[in-house]
Amino acid sequence: MPVFDLLIEADVHELRKHLPGNIRQQIKRAIDDLAHEPRPPRSRALDVTDLDIAPQIEIRRLRLDPYRIVYALSDQENWVWILAIRRRPPYDYDDLTDLVDRLK
Repeated sequence: MPVFDLLIEADVHELRKHLPGNIRQQIKRAIDDLAHEPRPPRSRALDVTDLDIAPQIEIRRLRLDPYRIVYALSDQENWVWILAIRRRPPYDYDDLTDLVDRLK
């Protein structure tokens, strides 16, 4: 199985610095693991049918209670792009359009 290139948005790096230590380590491990397994069992594809996105790009979220890692995946180009880390609740994916626009 190929190792995917990891691309991480700058604001994701900044947010991670401010998370509690145990959560920060859990998220770091989860992101590192995405390079080897971009579709782990706790992840789910998000419905992006209404968004302007290339068909070969898949938008997913990885659940790490109570956080979500929102990321894009391209098997064709062999990368995983970490777009955001959000806390649920109250996060409801209302900024998904803005996150997807970063891919252009």
